[in-house]
Amino acid sequence: MTGSTQAAPAAISCRGVSKVWNADGDKPFVALKDIDLEVRPGEFVVLLGPSGCGKSTLLYLLAGLEQATRGQLLSAGRPITGTSPERGMIFQDAALFPWLDILGNVAYGLALQGVARAEREATARALIARVGLAGFEHKRPSELSGGMRQRAAMARALALSPKVLMLDEPFAALDIQTRAKMQNYLLDLWRQSGARPAGADGAESAEGGTSMLLVTHSIEEAIGLADRILVFTARPGRVKEIVPVDLPRPRNPRDAAFHALHDRLAELLADEVDRAFAEQEAAVR
Repeated sequence: MTGSTQAAPAAISCRGVSKVWNADGDKPFVALKDIDLEVRPGEFVVLLGPSGCGKSTLLYLLAGLEQATRGQLLSAGRPITGTSPERGMIFQDAALFPWLDILGNVAYGLALQGVARAEREATARALIARVGLAGFEHKRPSELSGGMRQRAAMARALALSPKVLMLDEPFAALDIQTRAKMQNYLLDLWRQSGARPAGADGAESAEGGTSMLLVTHSIEEAIGLADRILVFTARPGRVKEIVPVDLPRPRNPRDAAFHALHDRLAELLADEVDRAFAEQEAAVR
């Protein structure tokens, strides 16, 4: 009898997902409409679109922090019914506990899971070193720079070994130099989770490791990080186009191919940004 290998289920699946805020009220607000998406294990997907198009809302649904109004959300083939350590979330604000030092913050989730103190502290120290913060274990968040706090937030999220890591504009408040360094840290952590070169061209394999979903408004950041870019329409957010990024890493923003992809994405976004601005202006009149 001939054996067969069954493909692993998608890390994330969205099937006809819509979200309406205040659905039963006088003024329902349609944030997302008919989102279909599959994210492979180990894939890096970036959500790109104008402000208010529902990108962050989709992350909240996938994290289990909110419920969809319609449609189906799956993680590794199982319905998403709430939060799970298999799905981590990093916010624009690092959201560290100010009363705990960095070691305590990174070990916090493990403590909630009942991991013994010695084991959780060893895991936390290893992750703190992995994000370049060795020596800062006993500093409070207020004693660190913005970039260092975000690295600590990454370590805290990674402590639970998530299968999917969602990032909601985590570098938006950082200066351009720190932002570039943080992007490199994120790519390094992603590779260390299991992504590996697929061939001589240096492209990454999406066969394992942590899947990443990152929200950004920066076209440059999207191209620099993504395997695929989801371009969203203005509200209600729909997937306008899914754009693969077939460029070897590391990606040089001065390359002609990088510029060509930037121009294509800018063109896709132009009408949506105009629509979003027009809607915002109409709302305040």
